[in-house]
Amino acid sequence: MKAATITELKREIAGLSPQDLAEVCIRIAKYKKENKELLTYLLFEADDQKEYIKSVKEDMDLQFGEINTRNTYQSAKSLRKILRSVNKYIRFAGNKQTEAELLIYYCQKLNDSGIRFRKYTQLLNLYERQLQKILKAISSLHEDLQYDYTKAIEGLME
Repeated sequence: MKAATITELKREIAGLSPQDLAEVCIRIAKYKKENKELLTYLLFEADDQKEYIKSVKEDMDLQFGEINTRNTYQSAKSLRKILRSVNKYIRFAGNKQTEAELLIYYCQKLNDSGIRFRKYTQLLNLYERQLQKILKAISSLHEDLQYDYTKAIEGLME
């Protein structure tokens, strides 16, 4: 089965009644957890980005609290897991400001975690990639926000 293009899907969705559209959304949400999470974001959290960012940060705090800092392998595995979830939340938001804020917070939490990531190439590369993503996201924001976020990441680049 070949998937339809976005244009074809838009055209077909536009012709659906509200009740049929609701049934399609519910059916899609049943198949994958990520679809349900995206639908939850769109319906309940998309209107208030500040609250959304706050809840994602709280989730990150919990996940960072559970990291086994004594075992480097386990630490790296946990850091990648946290980063996967953060990237998923960033994808849901689709907003560069949210992306910058969440990635800056991730890097700050990594610095404060006590994990000596600078000693391990893989973890250092992961950290540096996040800094590059932050800089890329910041570059597309308004000048005032660029200045604020650049100030925020200066301490992370040491």
